[in-house]
Amino acid sequence: MQVKKAVVPVAGLGTRFLPATKVIPKEMLTVVDRPTIQYIVEEVVASGITEVVLVTASGKSAIEDHFDYSFELESFLAQKGKLDLLKEVRHISRLIDVVSVRQKEPLGLGHAVKVTRDVVGDHPFVVSLGDDLVDAGTPCVFQMLKVFEKYQEAVVAVQEVPDDQVDRYGIVEGEEVEEGVFKVHRMVEKPAVGTTRSNLAVIGRYILRPEIFDCLDRTLPGIGGEIQLTDALDILRKERGIYAYKFKGKRFDAGDKLGYLKATVNYAISHPSLGGPFLSYLRELLKNMDNKD
Repeated sequence: MQVKKAVVPVAGLGTRFLPATKVIPKEMLTVVDRPTIQYIVEEVVASGITEVVLVTASGKSAIEDHFDYSFELESFLAQKGKLDLLKEVRHISRLIDVVSVRQKEPLGLGHAVKVTRDVVGDHPFVVSLGDDLVDAGTPCVFQMLKVFEKYQEAVVAVQEVPDDQVDRYGIVEGEEVEEGVFKVHRMVEKPAVGTTRSNLAVIGRYILRPEIFDCLDRTLPGIGGEIQLTDALDILRKERGIYAYKFKGKRFDAGDKLGYLKATVNYAISHPSLGGPFLSYLRELLKNMDNKD
């Protein structure tokens, strides 16, 4: 089964970044010189995905506009001879075909995936969360696709987290069947510290089989009436099996203020034109701070 579509939920209100996100979607906040959502889309495109399904809500039209063709802007840049900027703008509008689905109520990640059923159809698909940026030599989604091709079952990306932070994540327990690949035996959403033997936390990358939609239909709402994707995945695990993959790369939670700052520094340092000067600035800044002490 070939994976051709990626679902990217972008319906969240972004309350952790208020007041900046009062009128700007959190996914449009920039990390260096591009919005976080562009990093996500570029990753799935580099992994061979040909269509992106955005799960949107009211006030999110800027995200769709970002990937649309802008005649006025391209004409202006061409007339002014700003060819480098014109090339970048055209790159964005030609990245991928985008389809939007509206999530009318904020009922959780599971519900956001569920509303894409008619668009995704009876095919496996990727889910990439806009808050999670992964800096990797080989795109994280591409790494996961190799695991899916081998086992033909759902794959979730995981990373190790400190034992005292397991209550912040969905956690998987399982048996390592090859280096970095685990057959999942149990999945639990935000377990209390000390109630699980695993510290493998699910991050915002999934490859799902279409059977997940039936599992979501049978998933009961939890706290706040939200449908948790982790709960549906545990149903799928019992009926078909799921694999967890410890991806190679650095993950940043760009939906958290500190994580966002870390991502900005990371991508700034590796930027082809800004990296050198920015790194020099950081070194000078740290030196001056040490001298003050």
